[in-house]
Amino acid sequence: MSFEPKNSAVKWVEHRLPIIGMLHHALYEYPTPKNLSYWWTFGSLAGVMLVVQIVTGVVLAMHYTPHVSMAFDSVEHIMRDVNYGWLLRYMHANGASMFFIVVYLHIFRGLYYGSYKAPRELLWWLGLVIFLLMMATAFMGYVLPWGQMSFWGATVITNLFSAIPVVGEHIVTWLWGGFSVGNPTLNRFFSLHYLLPFIIAGVVILHIWSLHTNGSNNPTGLDVKDKQDTIPFHPYYTVKDLFGLAIFLIFFSVFLFYAPNYLGHPDNYTPANPLVTPAHIVPEWYFLPFYAILRAVPDKLGGVTLMFGAIAVLFALPWLDKSRIRSARFRPVYKMIFWIFVLDCVALTYLGSKPPEGMYIYYGRIATAYYFIHMLILLPLVGLLETPKPLPASISEDVLSKKPVAQEAGNA
Repeated sequence: MSFEPKNSAVKWVEHRLPIIGMLHHALYEYPTPKNLSYWWTFGSLAGVMLVVQIVTGVVLAMHYTPHVSMAFDSVEHIMRDVNYGWLLRYMHANGASMFFIVVYLHIFRGLYYGSYKAPRELLWWLGLVIFLLMMATAFMGYVLPWGQMSFWGATVITNLFSAIPVVGEHIVTWLWGGFSVGNPTLNRFFSLHYLLPFIIAGVVILHIWSLHTNGSNNPTGLDVKDKQDTIPFHPYYTVKDLFGLAIFLIFFSVFLFYAPNYLGHPDNYTPANPLVTPAHIVPEWYFLPFYAILRAVPDKLGGVTLMFGAIAVLFALPWLDKSRIRSARFRPVYKMIFWIFVLDCVALTYLGSKPPEGMYIYYGRIATAYYFIHMLILLPLVGLLETPKPLPASISEDVLSKKPVAQEAGNA
């Protein structure tokens, strides 16, 4: 159905630049599978959080000073002197955590329902590119307050690149802008932290474009067969997404107003001191699984290789998973190992927050080993050997087969 504007001004614009028609198709009449659950709301929530981060970040940048002798004080100035500066900063800092929460849930939903399978491989890859850009942006943003954990986190993480043979030391020197973490480093990180969210927004547009080209996946994993399998995006899913947003904002507000520093580190409220090393250097919580994988190998190059390999293996999922069935709803064995994998990721997050000593290292190695065993061994074998449950004939049949509880009780 083509968009036919009734207003003469809109019609004039649409004839020359059909952007309103494009938005009308994408946000209003876009045919969407009729059985999407609230797990599909997290994609919209991620978009909302990206906007929140960009808007709050732009305003904060107006008051921030990217200089090693003034950065910490400028953050305190924002908190104490700028009108509602405390709110903007807490929204930005906690918003990063909220952004990662919804993106992690979005990724795990994709893993559960097989959203990485054909023809959505490029959609999956673009999502992973967004994830990598988010990680880079968040790391650089963590450095900007120039507290103790900011300084030492930057020192430790950038030093990882020195493990790369031949060119590693040159990369570290380039990142630092010198021979130690200092003012050139802070300026570079501030510039990139400001720039990358806009690049993320561009990749998000490609991500949505790819989504609308191939259509949304759904809980059954079945392809749309006819118009009876779909409903317009508006009002059905706009209302659903708004309800999900309302619940999410309550969750966000609890941290924002009652525990704004809960997800941060107390050492970052002390100005950076190159002469005093913190007792336990840890990144933000959303990096902890990869930090645990990094520490699982005593060799520096091996740890870095495994850490980046943990993300690289996600790009190969469309080929590692040999099953022709997308959704875990019809794959009982895969469903079981999926939840074990989720528990393994939670364990890696916990272990990454602990000191690199004793049993924490031992358990971290077990959890790391299982991560790669799941991806490289169990996933292909289960896809080849398991017998899936029978699939419904269509999305509509799956929806109609679920009678309301009240109706079932009445029939009984």
